Amino acid sequence: MKENNEEKNLEVRGFMAKTEQYVEKNKKTLITVCGIVVVVALAIWAYISLVAQPRQVRAAEEMFAAEQWFNEGEFEKALNGTEEYMGFADVIDEYGCTKSGNLAKYYAGICQLNLGKYDEAIDLLKSYKGKDLFTGALAQMLIGDAYAEKENAAEAVKYYEKAASSASKNYTVAPVALWKAGMMYLQLNDKKSATKMFQQIKDNYPESPEWNEVDKYLAYAEAM
Repeated sequence: MKENNEEKNLEVRGFMAKTEQYVEKNKKTLITVCGIVVVVALAIWAYISLVAQPRQVRAAEEMFAAEQWFNEGEFEKALNGTEEYMGFADVIDEYGCTKSGNLAKYYAGICQLNLGKYDEAIDLLKSYKGKDLFTGALAQMLIGDAYAEKENAAEAVKYYEKAASSASKNYTVAPVALWKAGMMYLQLNDKKSATKMFQQIKDNYPESPEWNEVDKYLAYAEAM
């Protein structure tokens, strides 16, 4: 046992000696690398504190008027703004890389959808990076709505299913998305897929308004 301990001690001392030699030999390189790491860390901190955060604050302030118009249903004004206040399109151009700039894409997409500009709505909603379950899934469903308005049922149903899948635990968005997917499948004369969509509502979302009507459409799909 004593011999084993002595051997381990020798190994440790040997390792420490080699480490000291390496550090001594590469001292300048190690100091340079540490200096670079410190400089990069300071640069990142400075960018976040002095550039990114102030821009986010300004973007949120600039978007306030557009949000008010949006809530009042003035979609043209909310999108394009006025001479005095920015609209969502201006916020995207000026602050597109901020959180508010990203959110402006979501609002702008809904504005374009309500204004009947479906291709523009699709592009904006696809560019929106929604991280929360509600707006991320809702953006997918709205893309489906835009494709439905373009009478492209095949593309519409893809986005309705994406929305339902990503918001499966959201009892507001998921049943609506499944309902819309089912209706699109009926248009496509796809009885099996339509039944599957409606059955998910019946099984999983009994408290949703869609559940009250789902038996009728299940029967209709099965009778096709």
